[in-house]
Amino acid sequence: METLLDALREALRLLIDLDPALVEIIGMTLRVTGSALLLAVLLGLPIGAALGLRERIPAAGCLMPIIYTGMALPPVVAGLFVYLILSNQGPLGGLDWLFTVRAMVVSQTIIALPLVIGLTLTALRGLDPGIKLQVRSLGATRLQLATALLLEARLGVLAAIIAAFGGIVSEVGAVMLVGGNIEGQTRVLTTAIVLETRRGNFALALALGIILLLLAFLTNWLFHKLSDE
Repeated sequence: METLLDALREALRLLIDLDPALVEIIGMTLRVTGSALLLAVLLGLPIGAALGLRERIPAAGCLMPIIYTGMALPPVVAGLFVYLILSNQGPLGGLDWLFTVRAMVVSQTIIALPLVIGLTLTALRGLDPGIKLQVRSLGATRLQLATALLLEARLGVLAAIIAAFGGIVSEVGAVMLVGGNIEGQTRVLTTAIVLETRRGNFALALALGIILLLLAFLTNWLFHKLSDE
């Protein structure tokens, strides 16, 4: 019990003193996760909106199961796919991206993209059909229609973005496979927690875990605040 309390006190000291190693890992996490989330949103929102606006989705019998399967895709499988693509024997091995931040961003984007598409699509299809008819009757273009419906379904869209963020900031398998957990280059919160725990450095692992919990709390707090407005 004393060991746990000592580790917790040391973890709090590291947080208060803004330990350089801690700050570096947090910065890398925000860089990787933020980049992946931005890409997933830029790609996923238009695709989700386009599918949500259709009365019937072409090849829905195949497309929808693919999207929903992607939403439950194990991160380690996404990491394995990216690893094979970017390895020396893979089709994109010449890019030399393996064990870099770029590879980590690609893998996390693959994880987040189906979540953004699927939840955006669901949010738009859950709207009152009369809203779509009303906007169309005002002479709105397809882009204006999509924008209006996305704004109307903003809570669902925000939930999609938050779910995507939560799915990638807390995953460990994919980023460890393609990033290699290299100190100062590709180490993020989750992989650092695994490494420091194995090393017996529980204070730093606890400090990193507290930061991860705080990120999750702040994200959900923001969603709660916005949903009340």
